Amino acid sequence: MTPLDSHEELTRSGLNLIQQAISIFDADLRLALSNRPYQQMFDLPDRLVQPGASFQDTIAFLVARGEYGPQDDPEVAVRLRVEQARTFQPHYLERTRPDGRTISVEGAPLAQGGWIAVYTDITDIKRTEALLRARSEELSDQLLAHAERLSAANRQLAATNAALEEAKRVLTEAEARTRQVTAMVPAHIAHVDAEGRYTFSNNQLGMVFPGVARAIIGLTAAEVLGETFESIRPALIRALAGEPQVIEVTHAESGRRIRVALTPDPQGEGAYVLSTDVTAEVNSREALTHAARRELAAQMTSGLAHDFGNLLTIILGLQGRLARMALPPEAAGDVQGTLAAARRGAVLLDRIATITGPRRLQPEPVDLPALLEQLVTMARPSLGRGIALELDCDLPEGAVLLDPGSLQDSLLNLMLNARDAISGTGVGSGSTHGAIRLTARVRGRWLELTVTDSGPGFSAEALARATEPFFTTKAGQGSGLGLPMVYDQTKLAGGTLRLDNAPGGGARVRLRLPFQRVARRLVLLVDDDDLIRETLREMLTGMGHQVIEAGSLSEARSLADLPGLSVILSDLQLGDGSGADLGALGPPLILMTARPPDDPERQGLRHPVLTKPFDAAALNALFAGLPDDK
Repeated sequence: MTPLDSHEELTRSGLNLIQQAISIFDADLRLALSNRPYQQMFDLPDRLVQPGASFQDTIAFLVARGEYGPQDDPEVAVRLRVEQARTFQPHYLERTRPDGRTISVEGAPLAQGGWIAVYTDITDIKRTEALLRARSEELSDQLLAHAERLSAANRQLAATNAALEEAKRVLTEAEARTRQVTAMVPAHIAHVDAEGRYTFSNNQLGMVFPGVARAIIGLTAAEVLGETFESIRPALIRALAGEPQVIEVTHAESGRRIRVALTPDPQGEGAYVLSTDVTAEVNSREALTHAARRELAAQMTSGLAHDFGNLLTIILGLQGRLARMALPPEAAGDVQGTLAAARRGAVLLDRIATITGPRRLQPEPVDLPALLEQLVTMARPSLGRGIALELDCDLPEGAVLLDPGSLQDSLLNLMLNARDAISGTGVGSGSTHGAIRLTARVRGRWLELTVTDSGPGFSAEALARATEPFFTTKAGQGSGLGLPMVYDQTKLAGGTLRLDNAPGGGARVRLRLPFQRVARRLVLLVDDDDLIRETLREMLTGMGHQVIEAGSLSEARSLADLPGLSVILSDLQLGDGSGADLGALGPPLILMTARPPDDPERQGLRHPVLTKPFDAAALNALFAGLPDDK
């Protein structure tokens, strides 16, 4: 017997012990459940007490047997009772059966459809009431009648209360399930009234907008979302006016991309809000778009670049020969102009190769404030005497893991773009007056670097197309490859690039990069391949860590108790055993292997595993999750 069958048998046995007769019919008027007293009370054949038996057949059997007394038209009597049953209304009645016994019938509808009926033999109760009526000389007929009516009313009220309690239970369970579902959805679901105040929230707002308050009921969206709300306000106003809206905004604090769907309340009492984190989707979409553009640029230039490079080589050679000749001043000027143009073409080819070719970051521990100071010092002479360059750096102490060359190239590119925007000519001018500001802050897990200028700001077209390869607003003075290069390098580092215009005027470009502190550690490096061990040692020391090496499992075991040892980095397959055995020695263990993730050797491991080859960024990401050294 299955557990389900056992449960049904247990239920049926319990119901059979109840002296009252019970029947449950479903919404199709088919018998769902009954107990033995139900069959015994009405002397029903077995076919009418089987699950699925028709209510109409049961009534027809009882009418034919005279259960309801003589009937002028039995078919009409059956039809009327079936139609009455389909209304599923609570009811209570008392009737005397042909055998002289009196029963009460108490029916209540079920929330799932159908109804339950309870039949009670109240013959003895009725006889007692009759005896009281006959023998009590002190009670008037009117009082007895009133008592009888009150008793009947109480029984009917009890039936109604039972139906209400069942409905309340079903409604409460449904509401609890709905709240549980909304609480588990990985999105923020809320309702705001006509004034923008939250009247409902599934408490998931902090998951979508990190750092916001958890208790938001009664607060306005502007109070809760702060700066981000300004991007949502126009859509919310339209939604409160009855227009559904779907928008994407950037959360100012975390840099996440959020999709907000606003649906007007049909009752005209506000709007429903569904907010979802679509950062990964947007990043993938943008990456695909830019990859397609890079691919197109590569296809357009790969064949031409080779030939064009050869032509530039010839032109530079011939013009260099002419420059060495004794030429008239006018001709000499033309030669120098041709040389300058050819050299600019060579630079352009190099930038095209950079943006269309493979790129690889080389992160290392960096003193970022010092790096930015050095960059500002280097950039100032290129801006012209009339343009001020300011650095506002508020960063915590300690080294940060990033690619300094890539970051400097990106920031210098943004500064030169800002210079050109201020001068308005595409090149710097000593007579131009303006200011460029570089701000560095840490916001949560992000390093935010912002370059603002006092120029005219981005046009609508520039905001939409600035990161497209070859798009430029410099009227022939620019290549259109600067910002695409910055975008690609930022994405490669796992960051985001956002362009807008500052509230006070001027362009603003924000770089957000993962903020990865470099915690200097004492690392036990274990690998039985000398060349791999040497490569990894250079990577670790380049990240600022101290390294102790072991070439075998037994050697590693003898070194694992060194004071200050904070992590073991070991190959999984060692000549004398498995590196996983080092996990029992105490320090945190990180394993390395060239085997693919689905290899049986990697299954069931309790320690993080790096797949060879890996870079410093992947290794530092695992180090960042380890406890800090004390």
